[in-house]
Amino acid sequence: MGGLINEKLKKIREILEEKKAGDIVILDVRKLTWITDYLVIATGETSIQTRAIAEAVIEKFNNPPFSIEGFETSWILLDYGEFILHIFLPEVRQFYNLEKLWMDAERINP
Repeated sequence: MGGLINEKLKKIREILEEKKAGDIVILDVRKLTWITDYLVIATGETSIQTRAIAEAVIEKFNNPPFSIEGFETSWILLDYGEFILHIFLPEVRQFYNLEKLWMDAERINP
C-alpha cells in the first residue's frame, strides 16, 4: 500500500473514530474489482450520527468526494475514487453484510 493512500486512510479512520463511528473496517479490494482500491465501512447508531460522521469526513478531509449518495437514508456512501466510505445504521449494515460479500479482500489497519 502506497504512502499517500495510507495517510488518507489513516486520516479517514481518525475522523471516524473522533465521531464515534463503530466497527470500522478497511478492505483492500484492489485484486477483486476495478471500481475502487479500498472500501471503508463504519456504523453510526442513529441517522443523526451517520449524517454527522459523513459531514465531519466531508469537512475535515482535504478533498471533496466525487459522489455522495444516500445522505438522507440509512446508508451513506462517499466516493473518493481510491476508496469508498460506507456509513451504515447497524441493521442495514447487518442486512447488506459487505464484509461477507467482499470476504476475499484483505482487512488492513493503516
